[in-house]
Amino acid sequence: MTDIPTLSHWIDGRAYDGESRRTAPVYNPARGTVTTTVRLASTGDVDTAIAAASAAFSAWRDTSLAKRQSILFTFRELLNARKSELAAILTSEHGKVTSDALGEIARGLEVVEFALGMPHLMKGDYSENVSTGVDVYTLRQPIGVVGIISPFNFPAMVPLWFFPIAIAAGNTVVLKPSEKDPSAANWMAQLLAEAGLPAGVFNVVHGDKEAVDALLEHPDVASISFVGSTPIARYIYETAAKNGKRVQALGGAKNHMLVLPDADLDLAADAAVNAGFGSAGERCMAISVVVAVEPVADDLIEKITSRMAGLTVGDGTRNCDMGPLITEAHRDKVASYIEVAEADGALVVVDGRGIEVDGDASGFWLGPTLFDKVSPTSAVYKDEIFGPVLSIVRVGSYEEGLDLINESPYGNGTAIFTNDGGAARRFQYEVQVGMVGINVPIPVPVGYHSFGGWKQSLFGDAKAYGPAGVAFFTREKAVTSRWLDPSHGGINLGFPQHD
Repeated sequence: MTDIPTLSHWIDGRAYDGESRRTAPVYNPARGTVTTTVRLASTGDVDTAIAAASAAFSAWRDTSLAKRQSILFTFRELLNARKSELAAILTSEHGKVTSDALGEIARGLEVVEFALGMPHLMKGDYSENVSTGVDVYTLRQPIGVVGIISPFNFPAMVPLWFFPIAIAAGNTVVLKPSEKDPSAANWMAQLLAEAGLPAGVFNVVHGDKEAVDALLEHPDVASISFVGSTPIARYIYETAAKNGKRVQALGGAKNHMLVLPDADLDLAADAAVNAGFGSAGERCMAISVVVAVEPVADDLIEKITSRMAGLTVGDGTRNCDMGPLITEAHRDKVASYIEVAEADGALVVVDGRGIEVDGDASGFWLGPTLFDKVSPTSAVYKDEIFGPVLSIVRVGSYEEGLDLINESPYGNGTAIFTNDGGAARRFQYEVQVGMVGINVPIPVPVGYHSFGGWKQSLFGDAKAYGPAGVAFFTREKAVTSRWLDPSHGGINLGFPQHD
């Protein structure tokens, strides 16, 4: 039997085993086998990482914008050239298919490219002669050591939402990735070192709640960036804020897609399948509810079902459409909603259990699943299932559909499918959600806008990346200055004279 390797932390520019002997298994979800174990940090290990970041901060803050930009540009070039290596890691530990893994990296690269403009983004304002001989100007400066806690579903993209901007602005970083798929974080740490990033500027600690709490409570951590479920996002926000930190905590979602009677149903069906089942539904921006305004539901379901029949589920390295779920326990939890749907009176149109897959029988499989006539009172409708489960809710009008969406406690993303420009414009104005797609099912903004929802999908005031990210990882300083001119006698630039 081959020995299973153990993944260490990355602290102060090198692999670091730490004092804790606790470990957790890392699975290949397409095979159901343990491929790696990962060390779980103690509070002391987290303290060591924070100390390294704190020690590196002063010199990194003093490094010129041009030098920081040059290092980040080299990182961008290395990442783009070697993205297939990172994609293979994502597929092996998360299970997403290779094309989806490459797409994740591409979206992360957008933020790296945005952060390359930091010399421009850090510029302040200047007002001359606000009072006689007095000028006022503003500066943007880094905030210090920043903590990032990222989820399992995007082990490369979500860290890339945060650390390029943080580093480019002059901060130092401690990243705590998900222990379910941790290797991408170490791979990126090594690539940053290869790009010339000084030791201590970017650190990785692996762990569970002990590591998270250590980051939230440490006095030398200036901010926390988090993406995950709503209950944990609320906990992160409350705990970190109580300890005096800036917080951007992005929580869960229940994203709706409103389909009006005039919509192109082929386009809507394609979108529902892509957005509902891509990455096995393990996306905070996945469409999980299609709100069909009658009389289109029957035709739309027929089109969605026919497309689902052509999907191949299997190992992400085998050119399949959809991979496994992240763990056996999560697969079982998602599958349990099929029984819940039946008990609550919904119609199970497609049952994803027991499907034939192109992969090992021990993998954590669940095929695309479709429910019709789902009641808004059912847990199937209310819960963030986070799997390949799509629900159809039938409504009688645009107004009824809008009210349904606005009554949701979540407000992450939503979409409308229609050929009526007036209806689309009304929807984007009236819907109470942070990100809206018009004939676009997953409206994730590009890297130079900002990502984040409303209501229980976002805790804290700052969205991720874009202008909001720059504001989050910097703080503004206003300077009011007055300089005496030579007429005051302090300086005389004329020829020397004898009295």
